[in-house]
Amino acid sequence: MELSKLTTESRNPASTMLDQMTTMEILQTINNEDKSVAFAVEKVLPAVRRVIEKIVESLTSGGRLFYIGSGTSGRIGMMDASECPPTFMTSPEMVQTIMAGGNKAFFQAVENAEDDEKQGEIDLISRNLTKNDVVIGITASGRTPYPIGGIKYAKKIGAFTVGLSSNSNSLINQYTDVGIEVVVGPEVLTGSTRMKAATAHKLILNMISTATMVKLGKVYENLMVDVNANNFKLKERAKNILMETTSISYEKAENILKETNYEVKPAIVMMKTNSSYQQSLSALQICNGNVGKTITYLLNDRLIE
Repeated sequence: MELSKLTTESRNPASTMLDQMTTMEILQTINNEDKSVAFAVEKVLPAVRRVIEKIVESLTSGGRLFYIGSGTSGRIGMMDASECPPTFMTSPEMVQTIMAGGNKAFFQAVENAEDDEKQGEIDLISRNLTKNDVVIGITASGRTPYPIGGIKYAKKIGAFTVGLSSNSNSLINQYTDVGIEVVVGPEVLTGSTRMKAATAHKLILNMISTATMVKLGKVYENLMVDVNANNFKLKERAKNILMETTSISYEKAENILKETNYEVKPAIVMMKTNSSYQQSLSALQICNGNVGKTITYLLNDRLIE
C-alpha cells in the first residue's frame, strides 16, 4: 500500500495554510480537529468491547496483556501499562509494553527499529508469550513492520491478537482476531500521527485498561480501591476513599488502614460488615477480590469460620 493513499498521510484541507496562520488560528484549527477524535472513538466501541471481554477472560485465567508498537504508538502503550501497578496494584508482568528499539526508545527515537518485522517476533519470544496471552499491535498507519511481526508470531502460537490503527483495511488486521480501526482523518500537520491518531489510541487504551480492571474487581463504585498506597499522596487518597465509602472519621480511617497495611479493600469490607481483617481477606479471596460481592457475601451471614 502506498503511503500517500493512507488517511493518516493525507493532507488536511483545514490546515493547508498552517504556516500563514496566526498563533490563535493555529490553536483553533488544532482544537477543532481534536473535537472529532471522541466521535471517531465512539464508532469503534463495539470492537473495543469484544477486546476487553477477551482480555478479562485471559487475565482471569493467568494470562497477560501485551502492547507492541514503535515510536509514539509504543510510548502510548508504555504509559498505559506503567500506570496499572500503582493504580490497580497489578504485577508489572500483567500488562506489559514491547517497544521497537527497546525501552531506551521511549526517551529518544530509534526510527529505523520500526522496520524490523522479525524483531517484533523476537521480542515477544523473549517475554515467553503463550496462547493464554493477549497482544495488541499499535500502529497508526496499520502497516508498521515491527508490530506486525509480533502479531504474526502471537497469532501463530494461538494468542488472541488485536490491531489498533487509524486507517481502514489496515494491513495489520489481516493477521488479527479483532481490528480496532479508529479513523480520525488527516492530521493538522500532515503525517504527524502523534496528534489525532495518538490521542484516539490513548483514549482507547485508557478504556481497555480501566474497564478491564473494573471487571476484575479492582474498583468499588468508581473508586480505585486497589490503589498501591506507597507514598504520602496515595496514603491520603486511601484514607479519603475509606472515609467516602464508610463515613468514618479521618482518625478512624488512618487506624484501620494501618491495621490492613494500607490495603483499601479489606478496610472497606471490615467497616461495611463489622468483620475482622482476616475474615475480610478470606471473603475477598472467595469473591475474587470484588468488594461489592464480598460485602453482600458477608452480610448474608455466610461468614468465614
